[in-house]
Amino acid sequence: MRGGERCLEALCELFPDAPIYTLFHVKGSVSQTIERHPIIPSFLNRVPFAKSRYRYLLPFFPSAIQRLEFHQYDLVVSSSHCVAKGIRVPRETCHISYVHTPMRYIWDGFDTYFSNTGIWDFGKLGMGLFRTRLQRWDVESNADVSCFIANSQNVAGRIARQYGRAACVVYPPVDWQTFHVSHHHEGFYLMVTAFAPYKKVELAIAAANELGLPLKIIGQGQDEKRLRRMAGPSIEFLGWQPDHRVRKFYSRCLAVLFPGEEDFGIVPLEAMAAGKPVIAYGKGGALETIVPLNPMHKPGE
Repeated sequence: MRGGERCLEALCELFPDAPIYTLFHVKGSVSQTIERHPIIPSFLNRVPFAKSRYRYLLPFFPSAIQRLEFHQYDLVVSSSHCVAKGIRVPRETCHISYVHTPMRYIWDGFDTYFSNTGIWDFGKLGMGLFRTRLQRWDVESNADVSCFIANSQNVAGRIARQYGRAACVVYPPVDWQTFHVSHHHEGFYLMVTAFAPYKKVELAIAAANELGLPLKIIGQGQDEKRLRRMAGPSIEFLGWQPDHRVRKFYSRCLAVLFPGEEDFGIVPLEAMAAGKPVIAYGKGGALETIVPLNPMHKPGE
């Protein structure tokens, strides 16, 4: 389960009768805690290729999210990494926006998301034409947000820079009590990740290939075929795994790799709850949760 879904689960437990509004929904793709709620998707959910090629529809996201109706509510909580915080609410409605990140597709993550070859070259050109317009909308649509909450100091800083708004910080939930500290290992390295460009899975694969290190990767996503083509014989893809299986892999690994610049990052906390060291890129949310092995070493050096 991804971090954003864990946060949504926590909100579902706080508001057990609340409906969920979303751009897209594939029935059965989220946990039962979430599925028990009424789920209302936008009109984009009816587009045939929307679930697999949703980034092609990015220019339509603002209009889709702003067509959703919230006039009957006194409180609306948005969980946003893209456009959810841009909903329109009545003046008297309190809108609290929990932001995992400002829309990375159009800000600092643009080149990462649209850097692949082939059809994505065309996609990057097309998105470049809409980027400025989307950035303007992303800033202007903050008017209906009563209060911003960021998932890390890292993201709070981005909200201040890009939106000119202050945000308090509430870290995402981590179910650390379900983990048990393990002092043994079976000699392999582990990644638990979505296969998205900003996760930088290819860096871990390249390192494992060059050094011949055993690496197991738990996860799935749109980059899977490309990443599998890169992987050498020492790398094993395990696909999606249920939480209890993920905990077992944490307990058996030598260390967990975390090569991307994350907004916050729940994986390092899960790894450390299992007693495992984390080898992480020294930027982003990792700086708020991981104590360096060498305190004198400055991240980025």
